[in-house]
Parts: sequence; structure tokens; C-alpha cells
Amino acid sequence: MNKLNFSLLLIFTVSFVVTAVAQQRDERLWKRAQELQRRAIVVDGHNDITSFMTDEDYDLGVSSTGKYHTDIARMKQGGVTAQFFAVYVDRKYVKEGGSARRALDMIDQVYRAAERHPNDIMMATSAADIRRAEREGKIAALMGIEGGHAIENSLSALRDFYRLGIRYMTLTHNNTNDWADACCDEARHAGLSEFGKEVVREMNRIGMFIDISHVSDETMNDVLDITSAPVIASHSSARALADHRRNIPDDVLRRVAKNGGVVMVNFFPGFIDQQVIDATKARAARYEAELAKLREQIKDDPKRLDEEENKLYRAGLPVTPLSKLIDHIDHIVKVAGIDHVGLGSDFDGVPILPEGMQDIAQLPNITYELLRRGYNERDVRKILGENLLRAFAEAERVANSSSRGVSGEGSLRRITPAAK
Repeated sequence: MNKLNFSLLLIFTVSFVVTAVAQQRDERLWKRAQELQRRAIVVDGHNDITSFMTDEDYDLGVSSTGKYHTDIARMKQGGVTAQFFAVYVDRKYVKEGGSARRALDMIDQVYRAAERHPNDIMMATSAADIRRAEREGKIAALMGIEGGHAIENSLSALRDFYRLGIRYMTLTHNNTNDWADACCDEARHAGLSEFGKEVVREMNRIGMFIDISHVSDETMNDVLDITSAPVIASHSSARALADHRRNIPDDVLRRVAKNGGVVMVNFFPGFIDQQVIDATKARAARYEAELAKLREQIKDDPKRLDEEENKLYRAGLPVTPLSKLIDHIDHIVKVAGIDHVGLGSDFDGVPILPEGMQDIAQLPNITYELLRRGYNERDVRKILGENLLRAFAEAERVANSSSRGVSGEGSLRRITPAAK
């Protein structure tokens, strides 16, 4: 299937889903949801469009319907007030070198987007900036590093990333690094190493959110033992409903609530739908064999390879209804409380999405479903963004009240190489 036909298929699929959902709507409730979406502060905790902005020089001002999940027009249509752009650093940079450089390149792309579109996007680094963006009718652009290896084991680099505007760091991606264990890799530290604990303390001191998505359960608990500021899970869901290591178990949900943090629900069916998880496991051997063959056949065309990998992943998987996503919100509310849940879409970082949530323009469907389930408008506002703003303001307060010395403390700490 060529690129044009693939794009047309995506457009047709999205249009079909939108039409099907619209036919079942209570129009009065839908109008109420749209109005609430327009008036509320809506924060998305994680969007991977930054990778395409960096690797393909994609301009957010250009419509990408049928290709990506995100562009400015659809962000506005979805009512987005604040977007955390993911500064995702692939694990390959650990071996090849250049993890920090990769992060810098991605940060630059977010600034360039704001420079290209000053009437639509403003850079933001605080809770107050998000509220100002809402007043000015702009989208607040914030950034979070995904993969703690990006700091290259340097607290100096951590502080410099903060100075450049990074406001959260996911301590690991799926790979264990030199100081923190990941969810989906071999453990080396039983959670956090001593240096990892120092990273957490320094993030508290400077006012950077600690993001516990992607980390191991032991790392989650080590973080919660140490931190003096609220944590976030920028794009994770409830493990009790979907048994995947990327999700948060109930005991940690309760600890996040006590900490004052926020779990921002991921939209990916592979994390929120047990049927998709089971189907993925059942086909694992065949899928890996076909994927290896595909990568060998199209290794010289990265763009086409990415498209074909997505098609291969989607083949044969069940369609996930939007209700599954709302179920995760319900569960986190039940276990952690209404003040500790938010949205972390993972748009443009996942190959499939739930029915009725095919791109960022469809965010109002979540508001509609929450109202339909009986949430009042005050609580919907909390889920959409106010919970994150509360935690953000508290992280800033902790940093402002810190008495842990001047910037530069700990800058000479080094990881001792393992004996060969």
C-alpha cells in the first residue's frame, strides 16, 4: 500500500469512527461537553510529535490529518490549553553516544514551533504560564524528557535542561540506565542507585517533576520514599485493569495520592485493554519474526519502515472502545481519589488508539463520556488539567522553599564504572 492510499485509509477510518460515535450521542450533553472543554484548562501530559518535528522537520502549523495525531488546528479543536512535548531519547544513543545532544535537538524544535507560530503557541515553564496561555487564547508548550539517560549521569546537565525549560523527567524509558531500573528491562539497582536518589533530590530542589512512567515498581517506591514534592506518571494507566508493567499498581496509586501527585492516563490500547494485551502476547513469536523480516527488507527507507511497522502492529488486534480509557480514569479515582488523575495521551508515540480517540481533536469525547458517567463539571475540570496545575504549583513551592544549598551542589558526582 503506497503512502497516499495509507493516508486515505486513515482519514476514512477516523471519519467512520467519528460518524459512528456522533450517531450515538446525546446532543444536549455533547453541547455541554463542548462548552466545558472550551472553558476548562486542558493539559496533555505526553505527546511524541516532537520526534517527527525533529526527524522530519514537521511544522505543527501544517495539517497532518491522516498522518500524525497532532497539529495546531486539531489541538485547538480539542481544546488543548497546555501540551507537554516529549523529549524522547532512544536507548540507542546510550551506545552510540549523544543522548544529551539528541535532547537538545528536540528542545530546539519546540522553541522553533513557538517562534513560527507566536499567535498560537507560547513557551511555558510554570503553572502560572499555563493560566496565562489560557487567558491569551494560546497553547502553552511545555517539555518533559523521556529517558533519564539523557542527562548522561550529570546533575549539571539536569540543571541545564531545567534552565532550557524541561519541567519533568521520566527517570527511565524501557531501558534500565546507570542509576534507575526500568519496567521492561533487567534490574541492576533494586530500584534507584545512590546516585539515582541524588537525582530525585536535585529534581525536587530545582522544581522538576519526577515522572514514574516507564520505571520499575521498585523504582516507583524508592522515588516515593525520597521525594518531598508531588510526582507524576505522565502517561501510565491502571495495572489492576490492564496487566502491563507500564501501568501503575494499586499500592503505588495510593502512595501517589498520599504524595499529592497525579497519574495521567495513557490512551494506548496496548496499555488499557486486556484483550489487546493478550492478543499481542499470543502473536508475539509470529509478530517478531515478521517484524525482523520487514526491517531487513525496508532498512534503507526509515519513513516507509515506520509506516509498515505500524500496519503490521495493528493487523488482527481488536478495536478498543473509548469506554476502556474512561474505565481507567474511574479506577484511579476510586483508588487514589479525584484529585490525582489526569490525561497523558501518548499521541504520536503509539500505533493504535481507542475508537473515538483517533487524534488530539477528539479530546472532547473524554469530557462527554465523563459527564455521561455522572462526573460533575468541577471534577471533570480537575481531570482535564486542574489536578496537574495543583501538583505543579506545589512542586514549585517545594523548590522555592528549598534550603539545599546553591546550584552546583553535587555536580562532580560520577558513576563508578563496573569492573570488567
